[in-house]
Amino acid sequence: MDAFYRDLGDGRYESSVATAGPWSPELQHAGPPSGLLGAVMERHQPREGFRIARITLEIPRPVPVAELEVRVTVRHSTARTELLDGEITAGGRSVMLARAWRVVTSPDDTPTLRHTPPPPPVPEAATSMVAIPGAHTAGYLSAMEWRFVDSAAFIQNGPGTAWARQRIPLIADAEDTPLTRALTLADSNWAVGSELDVVRQLVINTDVTLALHRDPVGEWLCLRSETAASPDGSGLATGQLHDLSGDCGRVLQTLLVAER
Repeated sequence: MDAFYRDLGDGRYESSVATAGPWSPELQHAGPPSGLLGAVMERHQPREGFRIARITLEIPRPVPVAELEVRVTVRHSTARTELLDGEITAGGRSVMLARAWRVVTSPDDTPTLRHTPPPPPVPEAATSMVAIPGAHTAGYLSAMEWRFVDSAAFIQNGPGTAWARQRIPLIADAEDTPLTRALTLADSNWAVGSELDVVRQLVINTDVTLALHRDPVGEWLCLRSETAASPDGSGLATGQLHDLSGDCGRVLQTLLVAER
């Protein structure tokens, strides 16, 4: 388990057991494939002085722990912006879609504007990974290092705050980037701030949106997450993303809430 993926060439990637999520050893947590799509998008026809500021990932079906194929295209391009489309397929079936804005970086005289309080320090002690009986913890959950600030584990009532970093690289023999580190963590947002009963009901996110007003710095990232939900509606998980220097972005997820 030296990396989440191994590059096989020609847009194909071998998935390791580290990608497996808590629900099944055969299905991936959405964090690693999100990071994989971000990595391929960054590499696709890169432009000097541009950065990916927002990416939305759609998850039409579970991503299997299997060989994946990743394709990226430029849908629209101007002197200052580009709109990128991406797709992951497994066995010929679409399992994740992405759309991202790549924009020119802001000028040096842009003011630094941040209106959220600084994050709490990284706790010294590691945290137990999950509080769901029977959860598969040997994959993604173990491949990340977790430090919860205000709870004992995942899926506990109330908004949550957690620091995390990868124990292994996203792609073997390739350098992680600020975007890929943020994307690999972002799908955990709803679990960090979960307030719904995931044992009694089916709760699962259909998408992940990550918006970064600046690139995160360093390995440690912090999610401050909370959940909103309504009868005859759906769930909404929102999160603030921080690094050791402070606020750097937001995470937004739609939650399907249904009877099991």
